[in-house]
Amino acid sequence: MKILITGICGFVGRLLALGLLEHKPGLKIIGLDNLVRPGSELFRRTWKTHGVAFHHGDIRSPSDLENLPECDWILDAAANPSVLAGVDGKTSSRQLVEHNLQGTINLLELCKQWSAGFIMLSTSRVYSISALAALPMKIKNRAFVPAPASLKLSGVTPAGITEEFPSEPPLSFYGTAKKASETLALEYGSAFDLPVWINRCGVMAGAGQFGKPDQGIFSFWIHSWRQRKPMAYIGFKGAGCQVRDCLHPLDLVPLLIRQMQGKRREVPAVLNTSGGMANSISLAQLSAWCAERFGPRKISAKPANRPYDVPWLVLNSRRAQQAWNWAPATSLEKIFEEIARQAEQQPGWLELSEDEPPR
Repeated sequence: MKILITGICGFVGRLLALGLLEHKPGLKIIGLDNLVRPGSELFRRTWKTHGVAFHHGDIRSPSDLENLPECDWILDAAANPSVLAGVDGKTSSRQLVEHNLQGTINLLELCKQWSAGFIMLSTSRVYSISALAALPMKIKNRAFVPAPASLKLSGVTPAGITEEFPSEPPLSFYGTAKKASETLALEYGSAFDLPVWINRCGVMAGAGQFGKPDQGIFSFWIHSWRQRKPMAYIGFKGAGCQVRDCLHPLDLVPLLIRQMQGKRREVPAVLNTSGGMANSISLAQLSAWCAERFGPRKISAKPANRPYDVPWLVLNSRRAQQAWNWAPATSLEKIFEEIARQAEQQPGWLELSEDEPPR
């Protein structure tokens, strides 16, 4: 089996490629990356030793895809993952849409040409920001938790929100491009009889991630704490009570293998694949973990919300459990400790991605 992995020099694409090779040594992996992000060159140099055929190219450019060898599956891990992209005054909304939607179209055209399957790594950000912001919340142990009234609403459960939760705009440019990509992927699958799987992931985290305040928040927070960088709770009165769940990319590998090997067209194509309630935490609680691990420090507060901020976003992955017997395997503690060890061993890690160029 041949698999094309886009974004293979990014945090998620790289770990998925390594995990797939470890679990299925006979796989042939073709890697594609545009190397636009500072630090990605560090990973490019390693692929030859793993037997991965690396190609420098951009999914926005059809001509960059013309000479790729034909593959059985495309695993799309290439994206601009910032929820603030296109509205932060630093990045282009046009380029965000080109990366996260036009790039998907180009890959789907390849799937049609090759009769290949398509696996899309989507996001929890396809769920409606206004609906999330309107959920009644209470605070418990310095973290937002849904109030009982929230659990009466469609798509909200004690284990997190389900795939039935509203997904109408506003979603952010990032979320909207991803939701449009999901719809197109399903349409291509139906029209051309291609297997298509869409895995909606929560916040990915682990060692080797280039974290920022608007993406990779867990990695950013732990590295910044260890380096004594200025840090702030942003939004929601500056209390740090906002909650997200966390998933290690390697936990996706068993699911991806089952999806690529299975012929199960009867199971749902769209799945939440996330850390869930057991792997959820607020920023204030994460700070308590960091203080115990590295020593206490003061965090400033910026009470005003940013565009697209939500108080609580935890996914319920029961559908993936039922369809594929999948559940996250790496605990929150193990993920945080993995990042903390890297922060100690590579204290300048965050600086490698601080000067990221506009996209």
